[in-house]
Amino acid sequence: MALMRTITGPTDLKRLSPRQVEQLAGEIRDYLIHSVSRTGGHLGPNLGVVELTIALHRVFDSPRDTLLFDTGHIGYVHKLLTGRHDFSTLRQQGGLSGYPSRDESDHDVVENSHASTSLSWAIGIATARKLKGETDRHTVAVIGDGALTGGMVWEALNNIADHRDLPLIIVINDNERSYAATHGGMADYLASLRATKEYEHVLSWGKRQLNRTPVVGKQVYDTLHGMKKGLKDIVSPQGMFEDLGLKYLGPVDGHDVEAMETALRRAHDFGGVVLVHAITEKGHGYDPATADEADRFHAVGKINPETGLPLELSGRSWTDEFSDELVRLGRERQDIVALTAAMLIPVGLQPFAERYPDRVFDVGIAEQHAVTMAAGLSYAGLHPVVCIYATFLNRAFDQLLMDCALHRQAVTFVLDRAGITGTDGASHNGMWDLALLAIVPGVHVAAPRDGHQVALALREAVAVEDGPTVVRFPKGTVTAPIEAVRTAGSVDVLRDGAPDRPLDLLVVGVGSMAAVALEVADKLQAEGRSVMVVDPRWVLPVSDDLIELARDAGSVAVLEDSVTGGIAGQLRQRLDEAGVDVFVHAYGIPAEFLAHGSRGQVLDRIGLTPDAVATSLSSHLA
Repeated sequence: MALMRTITGPTDLKRLSPRQVEQLAGEIRDYLIHSVSRTGGHLGPNLGVVELTIALHRVFDSPRDTLLFDTGHIGYVHKLLTGRHDFSTLRQQGGLSGYPSRDESDHDVVENSHASTSLSWAIGIATARKLKGETDRHTVAVIGDGALTGGMVWEALNNIADHRDLPLIIVINDNERSYAATHGGMADYLASLRATKEYEHVLSWGKRQLNRTPVVGKQVYDTLHGMKKGLKDIVSPQGMFEDLGLKYLGPVDGHDVEAMETALRRAHDFGGVVLVHAITEKGHGYDPATADEADRFHAVGKINPETGLPLELSGRSWTDEFSDELVRLGRERQDIVALTAAMLIPVGLQPFAERYPDRVFDVGIAEQHAVTMAAGLSYAGLHPVVCIYATFLNRAFDQLLMDCALHRQAVTFVLDRAGITGTDGASHNGMWDLALLAIVPGVHVAAPRDGHQVALALREAVAVEDGPTVVRFPKGTVTAPIEAVRTAGSVDVLRDGAPDRPLDLLVVGVGSMAAVALEVADKLQAEGRSVMVVDPRWVLPVSDDLIELARDAGSVAVLEDSVTGGIAGQLRQRLDEAGVDVFVHAYGIPAEFLAHGSRGQVLDRIGLTPDAVATSLSSHLA
């Protein structure tokens, strides 16, 4: 790492010879493999942009010129080139973020952990600088081909086409993948550009043969040249972008620093909007990350850097429980179909897709489209299951509200990674969904407390025919089953209060918080209090059965891994409407953007642990 250690900022890159640049790229790639293997993180995407990022920093002058990365998980090389060399605490509390972070560096502008927003940021920044007379400052958006499937990109491109004089460069990082392989018309179009580039290579080869074997070479060259017009008419290598009035350069080998620098310098000097098409390979230079199972290297845990195999075997996950039950339901019901937004593997749809390939739709990074398409599928007689991370539901709230709920379409949403996720930071915590869903008329929301309940909730959700349903569960290893001691209508009672004594406290554990609620009850019961713990199972709308249980309690405490007040607020309102005068203590996630750390560390930081909640309740109940 001798050369890498001398790079404290982009200025240091500009003095390097081509040979030193090649050495630096090798050192960075080795460093990423060995450091990320110890901490976990986004490995494959960053291995694919080593040379591309070096070229960007050699041509442009960050932070005077603004570099935006879409998505931001490809920012590791950028961090190293801007002086952040200690990756030992990557994505850990107090360590480097897994995304660009303004708190870390002036070189970072947009966290951009939700895809397809970079072009909108870019035209905003470039326009503001033009109005301020700062036309010598460039704005560069590096956008992965997967992010081009998002609708915001095309809204931004439409707008950019009206402002072609801006010093704005769009770099397409084309590796044919988002999390997994990129699908759709845009992917097909980029593939045609790659095919045309290969054709040009073959044509050049034929031309070179004229000087070596004139007869054969001329035959090859004449044949290929005769095909040229027809082939170009078919694939139109620059047509779509140039029809928008955008200058197109490429395709360029994204792993050839000199070629990338040449293209970027041409773009820099053009004086207007330029699109540079770079061909890269996800996981480049690391055999395990480019093999048949390359997609599992998009984001890794701790791995053996030599083999790429995980060092820690994870147990059965909440996602596994959902995945297995969906396969069973798919076998029983031909009307069940599944949709995802470029996350087929992470949300557990791969087994369903293998068995029922015609019933799975990966729409790209386009949550809004996925939800409204699901409404259409429902209207036409199918039952769609939309599988996304809880944090990404934010992007499709209007479609959930106006296309699904308003029209009472039977669409089931499965929200993976609900609650605190931790290491990916503020943008990935699935903490807003319950507060948003609480204002959607007619929606039914289940929060399973364990893996067995995931399967039951999913089966119940797809049986609903008069409106949307939601099943949410957290990231990580599934907890042991928590048995109910009895049921009170639709509510599971997990712990009864002391017999023959007034009930001091009713504790409502929402989803995975049920286990915390039981520990809180243990601590309060040790103080001599009568405490009942319940799991509503279906948390929205608040059931009449829960209201009746609350009627007999001295007070109620709601524990939810969502923004404080989501379920608690709905329970308060229902209690008021029912004329039940009981105080509701709300314990949830504060309305803050929470810094990255492990899930346990974040929960401890915000006081959503058994000790903290029990101490708080004990003081209130005194």
